[in-house]
Amino acid sequence: MRSHLTRQSLALVRNLGILAHVDAGKTTVTERVLFLTGAVHKRGEVHDGTTVTDYDPQERARGITIFAAAVSCRWDGHRVNLIDTPGHVDFSAEVERSLRVLDGAVAVFDAVAGVEPQSESVWRLADRYGVPRVAFVNKMDRAGADLDAAVDSIRERLHPVPAVVQLPIGSEGAFTGVVDLVGMRALTWTDGGGEMVVSEVPAELRDEVVRRRRVLEETVAERHAAALEEFVDRSRLSAETLRAALRDLTASGDIVVVLCGAAYKNRGIEPLLDAVVAYLPSPLDRPALTGVAGEGRRAADPDQPLAALVFKVQATGTGRLTYVRLYSGTLSKGDAVLDVTGRRTERVGRILRVQADRHTEVEQAVAGDIVALVGLKGAGTGATLSAPDAPILLEAPVSAEPVVSVAVEAERNADTERLARALARAAEEDPSLVVRTDRETGQTLLSGLGELHLEVAIEKIRRDKGVAVAVGRPQVAYRETVVRGVTGFVYRHVKQEGGSGQFAHVVLEVHALTGHLGDTGFVFESAVVGGRVPREYVRAVEAGCRDALAAGPLGGHPVTGLRVVLTDGATHVKDSSEQAFRTAGKLALRDALRASVMALLEPVVELTVTAPEDSVGAVLGDLAARRGRVTDSTARGATVVVTATVPLAEVFGYATRLRSRTQGRGTFTTRAAGYAAAPASASAQ
Repeated sequence: MRSHLTRQSLALVRNLGILAHVDAGKTTVTERVLFLTGAVHKRGEVHDGTTVTDYDPQERARGITIFAAAVSCRWDGHRVNLIDTPGHVDFSAEVERSLRVLDGAVAVFDAVAGVEPQSESVWRLADRYGVPRVAFVNKMDRAGADLDAAVDSIRERLHPVPAVVQLPIGSEGAFTGVVDLVGMRALTWTDGGGEMVVSEVPAELRDEVVRRRRVLEETVAERHAAALEEFVDRSRLSAETLRAALRDLTASGDIVVVLCGAAYKNRGIEPLLDAVVAYLPSPLDRPALTGVAGEGRRAADPDQPLAALVFKVQATGTGRLTYVRLYSGTLSKGDAVLDVTGRRTERVGRILRVQADRHTEVEQAVAGDIVALVGLKGAGTGATLSAPDAPILLEAPVSAEPVVSVAVEAERNADTERLARALARAAEEDPSLVVRTDRETGQTLLSGLGELHLEVAIEKIRRDKGVAVAVGRPQVAYRETVVRGVTGFVYRHVKQEGGSGQFAHVVLEVHALTGHLGDTGFVFESAVVGGRVPREYVRAVEAGCRDALAAGPLGGHPVTGLRVVLTDGATHVKDSSEQAFRTAGKLALRDALRASVMALLEPVVELTVTAPEDSVGAVLGDLAARRGRVTDSTARGATVVVTATVPLAEVFGYATRLRSRTQGRGTFTTRAAGYAAAPASASAQ
């Protein structure tokens, strides 16, 4: 089987992801898409553990998506490469790595809950990578479902301009279909989830349909020149003009097309697929990529030199799979490729078209393809693969910093080496997992993005590697920052041990980054005049300062939220060197931090609790005991949604406490909310 695409046929490819909060129904949407397109012959169900994309035993046991899974299908002559992404905050790094290589996305929202915390987080990630989206309001058959309320929450919390292209027919349990406001037709489905029936707009909805079509036309005409011209001339827009304008505005991010349906009952999937094909961009529509150092440009063209990005690495029983997105060029089985990031040349053994946990071997992949490669031994997540004679380095996805750590050790001494290899493999597959050794205790620490993230990683090691692992209590990742810095801090580094010595003289200022506690990052500036410190030595001082950030004076935690200014210095004609100034920068900043007023920071999360009205008092009391600060409380029928900012350390074990306080009826979600000042008692941890 050959996979050969010409440049023209790339217009018929859609690379998209499914994004959502936990339980919004994105995996069900994915399963219905696969069934409807003929990619599978039986509908998979999350509650039955029979889904195609949630194929890992832990995913099926927990009923959630943990690992991003790639699948391919065909619709209306187009090939759709689809990635089902996790919705839980602990696995947001999987979402970010996927978004980096996608051309478009479908954001799924619950018709009752509207925008939820993690849907807001993934929306912001899509903004960061400039990924065009369409929105699908799911679960329109639920009690309390309200399309207009869901659209209002999208507008208010995510700030796009929604272009609603459908009107529901029936509400809640009586939801049977939608009116297509672009084609002005009714689309309905039977109870058995059979074929879509196309008919005229029901008479009782005609006035509302006309009104909403007018709103849609005005929304589009305000933002699209060609549509405005037609609207002024004819006082209306044709369906063809409306579709073309919606496509342009979706690609530019000026509007977000909104559709609705009930995926579990197979209602609304066909028009969603039509919208993916009509409005989301192909690889040809996306701008050409430029290397991070400005070297070269790569357009989606099979005839250009190869440029591909590794976005996922997976260890399987048969070997290592390296998932890549090809941005330009053609890759054939047996080709040599340059790993630009690792500065090594590797050879491609096999190329696989991926269908979740099933694979089909192909001889060739081209620009626009998402495939898995077999045979690459060293290319890790974020690596750029290029033609050996035309290297280019692409921007890698950003890895989130871990905030929770646990001590791990093998229960049997004989398994210690196997555990070390398994931990190294886990960190290779998931760069948001970090393995390190505690300098004081000698314990091996595994750090990740949350309790569940670490729990899943450890369970995977136990299951796949057969290693019995003992796990300590979770500990959060503290940071240190400057409250009040120092100016004119002088440090002289002089070392003489025979032969040429080392000499470096630096003067530093240390400030909080912007004066707001909890701001993260590091900024280095040089105010040296008259060439008293050569440029190459200034860079060395900056490198030394970055070395010093690894351990602060309060408890050896990493330092953040810092601005350092090199104001003066001096050199020696023989003994000064880059190494000497790097050492001086490190030791100078270390001592300057000891002379500064420092504060300990702890990670905090936004905790959203949904609980029955009669349990709200107990929930609020428990949040107060956990040092939580309530920021919002909203009644939704017989339940109340409470949002609070809570230290991450206080969230461990919260699920059990919430169940007992709400008789098992309460639920909660979290999302990272940065860092805040920690109590003095935390410095001993």
